[in-house]
Amino acid sequence: MKIELKNVTKEFDKVEIIKNISLEFETGKIYGLYGRNGSGKSVLMKLICGFLIPTKGKVLINGKDFNAKNEYPDNLRAVIEKPSFFPELTGFENLKLLAKIQNKINDEEIIKALDLVNLIDEKDKKYSKYSLGMKQKLAIAQAIMEDPSILILDEPFNGIEEKSVEKITKFLKEEAKNGKTIIFSTHIKEDLENLADIIYKIDNGTIYENQG
Repeated sequence: MKIELKNVTKEFDKVEIIKNISLEFETGKIYGLYGRNGSGKSVLMKLICGFLIPTKGKVLINGKDFNAKNEYPDNLRAVIEKPSFFPELTGFENLKLLAKIQNKINDEEIIKALDLVNLIDEKDKKYSKYSLGMKQKLAIAQAIMEDPSILILDEPFNGIEEKSVEKITKFLKEEAKNGKTIIFSTHIKEDLENLADIIYKIDNGTIYENQG
């Protein structure tokens, strides 16, 4: 799936957070967004997902402007900032509830996603008892479980131990080889080196390409 940003600007209270960005994300690539807190990474990701509407410009996915029709692409999944789950439900129950929205997958595929993020042993534990890393793993599991064509991951490895980071990194690389478009942000250079095919640095709402 091809993503195009055409002269995209986003303002909040007349302050430009994203400044006239034109950019393309191609199928089969992993893109890393790098920048300090407040640089505009999360805002850019929300614009791609359709959670925010550009003040100026367009975001196109396979040539379609979903914002213009007040729609969201059904083949895109994201983890941005702090996802919310029901604290009284288990990890598995939370994912099963989300899966019922579109009824695209069964329990076996939910279990597979939990296993891919090394959360299978905690699937029956209540979310309220999850650690920061476990919560992050569950967020990634919900993003990958329905096999989306586009994955948007904001600081995906926050709080996750090295063994699971390596497993998830390997999985994401395989997904890109299978034709997925993956965009992730991080402030950790090692994550960029290990995962990204192409690196973009964001600074004060402007984007620059680095060699990945």
